[in-house]
Amino acid sequence: MQRVPVISADNIPLMPTKASRARRWIKAGKAVGKFNKLGIFYVQLLVEPSDTQTQDIVIGLDPGKMFSGVAVQSQKNTLQMLHLVLPFKTVKDRMEQRAMMRRGRRGRRINRKLSFSKRSHRQARFDNRRNSKLPPSIRANKDLEYRTITLLCEIYPVKTIVIEEVEARGNKSFSPVMVGQRYQINRLSNLANVTLKKGWETSNLRKHLGLHKEKSDKSLQIPETHAVDAVTLACSEFVKYQTWEGVKTHGASWVGEVNITESQFTILRRPPISRRQLHLMVPSKGGNRREMRHRGESPWSLSRECAGTEDSVRQLRRKYGGTVTRHGFRKGDYVEATQGNKTYRGWVSGDTEKQVSVSDQNWKRLGQFSKNKVRLIRRSIGLIFTAVKTARVASLSALK
Repeated sequence: MQRVPVISADNIPLMPTKASRARRWIKAGKAVGKFNKLGIFYVQLLVEPSDTQTQDIVIGLDPGKMFSGVAVQSQKNTLQMLHLVLPFKTVKDRMEQRAMMRRGRRGRRINRKLSFSKRSHRQARFDNRRNSKLPPSIRANKDLEYRTITLLCEIYPVKTIVIEEVEARGNKSFSPVMVGQRYQINRLSNLANVTLKKGWETSNLRKHLGLHKEKSDKSLQIPETHAVDAVTLACSEFVKYQTWEGVKTHGASWVGEVNITESQFTILRRPPISRRQLHLMVPSKGGNRREMRHRGESPWSLSRECAGTEDSVRQLRRKYGGTVTRHGFRKGDYVEATQGNKTYRGWVSGDTEKQVSVSDQNWKRLGQFSKNKVRLIRRSIGLIFTAVKTARVASLSALK
């Protein structure tokens, strides 16, 4: 049976309750129902709670390069499972594109008719590679994981966070999963106690619990790809492999019990919104950069081949990137759009002069709708989530 998170009137997380009890509280005016930024429904009490004691609730984090798994587990229930689609590749591609655009601008700025000694080259003033900074792509991954766990800690009384530690011999920076690992652990230790587990420990416990892991295609957005390891990591606080010794014997066995149940399964990602670009890739002929910048238009086109044609005029006035639309919506806003007899719900992804583009959770466009037939449901929070109300990790026995 699924459990509903509960917080007090002072925003202190309490033990989750049954859905039927939460409905009675809301009907009696003792609590109000809310949704947090992860799309998780919870109740906030309007009266003093009868008991503030809490049991152990553990968060499991299985970090990855492209996907991560997060789970919330108590000894009696699986409370949440999340599948994080990480922005690693998107951020990496954009950083490479930014570097290419900068090289192009610097090359166009230099007057090659002058001798080399008279060109506007600037010598490096200092070495900017001395600090051990995280690459932007890896930092974006860690920030999404950290934000997710922070939002979970706001509605659950989390005692421990269990993280799968990646360890390998040789160069410690070879894996994007390993880079920034200590940085993330230090941040999460400010939220709760942090426990580290090795990959082989997770594998052994997963087999003991009888859980199935999908290894053929890890991009599948199902609990069996990454959330299953997060559930296993969280269960490691309740089930442990312990050694024992007798008078003439010795050995080891699993000690403890945990109950893995159905829970909400959420697929979480960042909206792939581009920042506003005043200059696009290649300059076009005939554009006055100063005047067009003053009008808020782009003096750069996507192709030199269109220069001097009607297409180039349209591209000269093209607005690229940014989050603001001309109809009062922001990109990433969750809206309801109507077209004929059909109604769609999705996220604002673009606009035209009279229409608003709406996309689904995979950022595939559902259609372009008249601005008058689009209704705002929730402002953009920088996250896109798809919640499956009931999901359970498949067991090995169910697959035989």
